[in-house]
Amino acid sequence: MSDLNLLRNRLVRFSDIGVEPKLVSALKNVGIVEPFEVQKESIPDILLGRDVCCRAPTGSGKTLAFGLPLLSNTKKSKPKRPTSLILTPTRELAEQIRVVLAPLAGVQGHRVMTIYGGSPYKGQIGKLRRGIEIVVACPGRLIDLTQKKALNLNDVDIVVIDEADRMADMGFMDPVCEILDMCNGDRQTVLFSATLDDDVKGLVDKYQVNPVRIEVGPEEVRMDTMAHYFWKVGAHDKSILANHISQTCGSVIVFCKTRAGVDRLGDQLIGMGSSVTTLHGGMNQKQRDRSMRRFGSQGATTLIATDVASRGIDIEGINCVLHFDPPENGKAYKHRSGRTARAGSKGIVISFVQKSQVRFYKKIQRSVGINQEIKEAKPESLDDAFQIIESGVKRKENRRVKTRGNARYPKKRTRRRRNSEAMQGQKNVRRPKSKSGKNRNRRPRGRK
Repeated sequence: MSDLNLLRNRLVRFSDIGVEPKLVSALKNVGIVEPFEVQKESIPDILLGRDVCCRAPTGSGKTLAFGLPLLSNTKKSKPKRPTSLILTPTRELAEQIRVVLAPLAGVQGHRVMTIYGGSPYKGQIGKLRRGIEIVVACPGRLIDLTQKKALNLNDVDIVVIDEADRMADMGFMDPVCEILDMCNGDRQTVLFSATLDDDVKGLVDKYQVNPVRIEVGPEEVRMDTMAHYFWKVGAHDKSILANHISQTCGSVIVFCKTRAGVDRLGDQLIGMGSSVTTLHGGMNQKQRDRSMRRFGSQGATTLIATDVASRGIDIEGINCVLHFDPPENGKAYKHRSGRTARAGSKGIVISFVQKSQVRFYKKIQRSVGINQEIKEAKPESLDDAFQIIESGVKRKENRRVKTRGNARYPKKRTRRRRNSEAMQGQKNVRRPKSKSGKNRNRRPRGRK
């Protein structure tokens, strides 16, 4: 066994794997002391400048695994010429990486910025003109800015490709290759991926030189850590059941197929009293950031999303995943479901199955290696599933509510009423006023 492997087996501190003291101190200030497995395995090799190909699941600590050595090895930049580049498939992941790395980069005297579509060009071009060392980017907007001569990638000598398999799923492989060809030919290339399928292997073979191969955690999302339910549901009953799940299962992600479906279900559940927020590709970045903050801070207990939330977003403590609309295939079912039952915990996965979808869901089950009967919906059966979830899970069915007189109000109410069905036609209706100017039918406080 090599000295490096012996070192890995006994290390428990960041300083032992080569992370410089300033960064160790900054990590300690936010309560991060011991490295995760993926960090112990990959940081020493990345610090040495080697190409690394690492398979590790989302939520395993990948951002610091590539971020800490990147911060140490990054050189000062010139205007429009960054020296380090991190490629991500989604805007949300880009922002998560920036939030983690920006405070640490400040300790090193480096600057970090994100580049993605949906944000104004002017601000991004202005930052690049002033000089940025580390760029965290989605491929499309990055190529667009290079074509506008807003930045030059010739000085980039460290490239990290995060969620490489998701890049392939989203059709970004050609743009990623185009970007790599624009970077320094002697660059260090680091690749992280949840799976190493053929598309990712092709990228490794073409752009990495004798890469160190690291594998952490299970190769695929484990289906046996989840309780799977397949419920026969009529089209008109889906939103009612979704509301019940939203209000009883704690932290829930609901997946819909389309943007319009997300917005429609969001309006319906808000009208029924659920605390929800939405996420899809049609929202601008401010809206998406606001939605993620609401869900992450527990202001909203349910996130309704398209498949943009199935990968590349690290959200902890999800109790339940609901497939409101069917996933595209077995791989999509795994990635959606993988938002729950993470880090050794248990979780619940529910699929709504309409009559015409029974055969399709049987095919999904075979492809992911499970065999569950498709039954009539029985929400009370979730009680058994909750017994296998960790004791720290908080259910909402006995949640406290604020009272105003004898009327009951949910603890969290949205500030906007969002065009729910119950509010249609009432927006511009004025209540009649008495001679004193007060509403005649306004209920006195404390009376029914």
